[in-house]
Amino acid sequence: MLDPSRRQFITLLGGAAAAWPLAARAQQSVVPVIGFLDPRTPEAITDRLRGFRQGLKEAGFVEGENVAIVYRYAEYQLERLPGLAVDLVRRQVGVLVTSGGPAALAAKAATATTPIVFVLGDDPVRLGLVTSLARPEGNLTGINVFNSELATKRLEFLRVLVPTATRISVLVNQAEPGTENELRELQAAALAMGLKLQVVNVNTIAEIYGVFETMERERPDVLFVSANPFFSGRRVQLAQLAAFHRLPTAFTLREYAEVGGLMSYGSNVVDAYRQAGAYTGRILKGAKPSDLPVVQPNKFELVINAGTARMLGITVPDNLLSLADEVIE
Repeated sequence: MLDPSRRQFITLLGGAAAAWPLAARAQQSVVPVIGFLDPRTPEAITDRLRGFRQGLKEAGFVEGENVAIVYRYAEYQLERLPGLAVDLVRRQVGVLVTSGGPAALAAKAATATTPIVFVLGDDPVRLGLVTSLARPEGNLTGINVFNSELATKRLEFLRVLVPTATRISVLVNQAEPGTENELRELQAAALAMGLKLQVVNVNTIAEIYGVFETMERERPDVLFVSANPFFSGRRVQLAQLAAFHRLPTAFTLREYAEVGGLMSYGSNVVDAYRQAGAYTGRILKGAKPSDLPVVQPNKFELVINAGTARMLGITVPDNLLSLADEVIE
């Protein structure tokens, strides 16, 4: 017969042994949660999400295994972004990832403590998101693709493609904070090139069709589509309408040229989201946003859709072909 004190010790030992695997399982079941805020729809950013998940994987995180992602999409209704940002903060996500200026500003207004990683086409210092690119301070950092900063070069390439152009329409969405800065750059470049600039503001999907009907009557020589998440989410519609109305058009991202746009010049946005995923992973592992410099691209891509050029009756000059990073046939 066991001594009572020995029996109690064995009972306690057995209970502790049973508790250890339960505690281990409980610890393993707690996974970090990422909030993902985008002004578009899931279908519009499929490639970007693939890049983001690749970056997470490089940092050691796989969605559905050791990290969860809560997605919130504004579906092109920018007024919804502040509420969606607050919702993600209330869910106590470990990192909040945003796309574009309005989403980043909404996230910044929603929290001063939750780490925020942005992907942005405009200067984050000018927008007041960070104090400097090298030392962001605060709770924000991210990737600056600088596509709005390349307006002059994009216009130069378009002029080489269509040297007879004198009238240019510029499609903008003034809800994007970087629009004013991009327009100033464009207006200065157009003046230097002797081009007449007409600015057309579009706020909704329905307005896009109306704008092209107006341009069909007024017939600008070329069209310039500004850097904007709203437009990139409608890239198929814009590329098709430009082709249908036989309007030579310059875009910001290679995604436009891949779906039939004449020409694009800008940074690789899918790789930017990969870098955002990698930064998000580093923060989940304990890095502070203030210690992670804002990433800037060191390479920009010129992509020309030769099939669209032929359809428009445009002969792409050899010197431009030699500069192109890719020519789509």
